[in-house]
Amino acid sequence: MQLPEETTQSAVRRLKRAQGQLGGIIRMLEEGRDCEDIMVQVAAVAKAVDRAGFSIIAGGMRECLVADDGTESTARLEKLFLSLA
Repeated sequence: MQLPEETTQSAVRRLKRAQGQLGGIIRMLEEGRDCEDIMVQVAAVAKAVDRAGFSIIAGGMRECLVADDGTESTARLEKLFLSLA
């Protein structure tokens, strides 16, 4: 199943932002920054990655519903969705 371009572009933007935040967390750890500050950033990265994943799956579900009425694709999407839980 091919994802719509708008879905992939949105997910790539979110993941690039998370990648930058992750680099910041590594620097914070190396510099010995405060644990609370680090955890705030870790939570932000986790949320960004989760949102990217949900966006990808939502785009896949839309594509599946529009292009395919087979149960195999739906079952695969359900499995992917649950993998984020």
